[in-house]
Amino acid sequence: MRFYYYLIAAAAFLLDLITKKIIVAQLEIGEQISVIGNFFLITSYRNRGAAFSILQEQRVFFIIITVLIVSAIIWYIQASRKSGKIWLLTGLGLVLGGAVGNFLDRAIAGEVVDFLMFNFGSYTFPIFNIADSAICVGVACILIDTLLNSKEDSKRIGNREDKDQNEHEQQPV
Repeated sequence: MRFYYYLIAAAAFLLDLITKKIIVAQLEIGEQISVIGNFFLITSYRNRGAAFSILQEQRVFFIIITVLIVSAIIWYIQASRKSGKIWLLTGLGLVLGGAVGNFLDRAIAGEVVDFLMFNFGSYTFPIFNIADSAICVGVACILIDTLLNSKEDSKRIGNREDKDQNEHEQQPV
């Protein structure tokens, strides 16, 4: 169980890497393949920025930030792995795998390969990849952990206050 979260990171990274290699080998930039009508398309796209193409052409900035984030995640996994917080550690593993996947693209090519495109009527959601998905699912897992732990903390605080109140009431005056 000790390396479980690193296996999650490796799986997310490898799935991202393999799918990007397939896209680059099989599709020209801008080429599309319909998967579910106009709703879901595989679309070869290159992104030189962050999520939703923000901060274009900031390669060095992203490399530095990613190295810092990846280092912090690895440190936090190591510090937290015996806590038993499955949601937190699974989320960190997914974020780690996704961050490394996009980092590799950015460091080698200066751009990230995106290819998952969804249309909702006239609205087109920004094109993304497996690494982005892993990061989003990872963040959702971390939020679930936070919510579950905040409920447990509230119960502990409530129980402690009840105990303090009972002890106060039982003291002779």
